[in-house]
Amino acid sequence: MSHHRAIAAVFAVHGAVSGTLATRIPWIQDRFDLGPGVLGLALLCPSIGAFLGMPTASRLAHRIGGRAATRILLALWCAVLALPALAPAPAGFFAVMLLYGAIAGMCDVVMNGEAVTLERHLRRPIMSGLHGMWCVGSLLAGGVGAMAAHARVDARLHLGLVALFLLAAGVVVGRALFVGPQAAASAPPRRFALPTRAVLAIGIVGFCGTFAEGASANWAAVYLTEVAGAGPGVAAATYAIFMCCMAATRLVGDRLVRRLGPVATVRYGGLTAAVGGVLVVAARTPGLGIAGFALLGIGVATIVPLVFAAAGATGSTPGEGVAGVATITYLSGLTAPAVTGWAAGTLSYPTAFGLITGVVVLMTLSAGALRPRPQAPAPHHRKASRVPG
Repeated sequence: MSHHRAIAAVFAVHGAVSGTLATRIPWIQDRFDLGPGVLGLALLCPSIGAFLGMPTASRLAHRIGGRAATRILLALWCAVLALPALAPAPAGFFAVMLLYGAIAGMCDVVMNGEAVTLERHLRRPIMSGLHGMWCVGSLLAGGVGAMAAHARVDARLHLGLVALFLLAAGVVVGRALFVGPQAAASAPPRRFALPTRAVLAIGIVGFCGTFAEGASANWAAVYLTEVAGAGPGVAAATYAIFMCCMAATRLVGDRLVRRLGPVATVRYGGLTAAVGGVLVVAARTPGLGIAGFALLGIGVATIVPLVFAAAGATGSTPGEGVAGVATITYLSGLTAPAVTGWAAGTLSYPTAFGLITGVVVLMTLSAGALRPRPQAPAPHHRKASRVPG
């Protein structure tokens, strides 16, 4: 297995864990008899855990090597999938979800750091396609989970079996991950790597793109129902169309980056998303609303991969740069649904997505922050040493 296929498989496995659990949340809600408010707090725990765990990931990768850190954290991420359904009480469920989020975020940082390292080695863009594979893994696992839920399979059995399968797959693909040269006498990253000034400009682009993505994913179905008069089936399909458009665009996004460069790719994507936002604001029929959300998905699809790639080139290690910008994007994803809901409730749904369109315009105007910076020449070594793992 090539290094590129191996890291793509890592992204797919990571997405599959996320997609699997998402389909069984209703089962867990029924088991613990959780009301909407309590469930909402429980689903906030993964984001809090990720936000706390991500800044420490680059330090771990420096200590044991990025390849080893990716393999260990991916294995833990697969194993923890079985725990939410096994929690003995709601308090245990909250604790498990915090752990789930912390491991998810740390694994996200180190695998993106490894992807940046491989991208530099290959000297061609690969990040968009890797994030596309994450979407593919999530969608496929979500489909399997939906069938398991429809067949009333006990979630403890379902999540346990999927966890074992994904753990085995992660172990296999982890062996083929790229082993790059170890930097000589490099200073270890900070223990808690908050964004540097260099990352903040890149983070603005990531914050805007993630905000539009999170708001659209969480509110598309509601918007179609409340504003465009769509039925439950059409409204639910809107989310799937949005995600499929994102996945398809990410899978071809590396070709766009090779042809246009990261700055122009973000600008064209921003313009596409802005047109989509305008259609959503104007939509009073399901067809126009679906078209708007599809364009939003296409427009923001490449933002996070390009932001991670750019940030990976700014830190003392790729992992440190990724950790800094990931903290910003996760914060955006954490706040986007709530801010959108507040704006929709206080003003109106079209006004809320008018504001989101404005965020997309800001993203477009800030795209210059992703312009590639000259890389310092790598030090000469007699022989590339292997990173543990």
